[in-house]
Amino acid sequence: MRLADLTTIGVGAEPARMVDVRTRDELLAALQDVWGEEWFVLGGGSNLLVGDEEFDGTVIRILTGGHAPVDGAADGYQRVAIEAGQNWDDFVAWAVSQGLQGVEAMSGIPGTAGAAPIQNVGAYGQEIVQTLVSVDLIDEGSSEIVTVPAGDLGLGPRTSDLKRHYGSVPERSAVIVGVTLDLRVVGTEPRPVADARIRSALGLAADEAVALADVRERVLQIRRAKGMVLDPDDADTRSAGSFFNNPIVSDDIARALPDGCPTYPLEPEVEQEQVFDLATWDGQVAPIVPQPALVKVSAAWLIENSGLPKGFALPGSRASLSTKHTLALTNRGGASAEEIAELARFVRTRVAAEYGIELNPEPVFVGVEL
Repeated sequence: MRLADLTTIGVGAEPARMVDVRTRDELLAALQDVWGEEWFVLGGGSNLLVGDEEFDGTVIRILTGGHAPVDGAADGYQRVAIEAGQNWDDFVAWAVSQGLQGVEAMSGIPGTAGAAPIQNVGAYGQEIVQTLVSVDLIDEGSSEIVTVPAGDLGLGPRTSDLKRHYGSVPERSAVIVGVTLDLRVVGTEPRPVADARIRSALGLAADEAVALADVRERVLQIRRAKGMVLDPDDADTRSAGSFFNNPIVSDDIARALPDGCPTYPLEPEVEQEQVFDLATWDGQVAPIVPQPALVKVSAAWLIENSGLPKGFALPGSRASLSTKHTLALTNRGGASAEEIAELARFVRTRVAAEYGIELNPEPVFVGVEL
């Protein structure tokens, strides 16, 4: 089967080998067969760009599914264990129906639960890091499943130690087989939304009471308007989602951007405590070096204001920017991976020339270069 048929952007040749796994035991066995060879795992295929040439390795398609409440959460919370292959939005819908708060603003995000911690998915003020307790994973080369606390995963803005960033290898090469979240039990009745970021994104007043189901539906409406909810009849949804990360730059660079550019100051990193061996300590304490202020910049604004409007396409190409949202690169029908990559290169070049900022792609690339 072609990977074009299994990825949301609709490109990619047939791999040399593909293995479907439906249980943890099958996944563990499949991985034992590929350690030391070329391989990658495929979930929902929503954050993946695969090349036009055959992948000469093994694709392991994770089809495990299911989720269940488990013990261990603090009072007022419910702990839930989720299999890696569980459809993410189906899980969100279930959580909302059960009155469990913490993932409703991430409604409509395509893909599987196992992918969520890898890039610390988030939307409208919610991120997986806020509810993630731990993941069950298999380290590359290992023959056992281990449970890793969320604090040991290096979770940051759309990243973690597990993510394969373009042009680099992950800090920890592993495959997630399960995810555990702690969700707040709030019920299904309307109540004020505490998170100011969610209220702002959804246009809610501070005292406006809404049910979790209402939050979910409003988020889905916003995402549909941006072409970010999968629809086979809408070519704008034939994409890998947001193709570029919002760049994080120094405050000095951000202040040099035009006034209309949306920027979001990031929380400064907390200085770690200094530990001294009293037997050898000379009484001197190194001064604290102030950390530079960092700012997240809207990649969509940079693209559109570098002269590339919604719907932009290179002459003769079957790939274009979404007609609804400039941050999505879309397959208008029959596009090749190279056409997607060519458009991505052009976008990066224009933004760098206009603003001196290099955009980094968010999807995982296999057999494709920018």
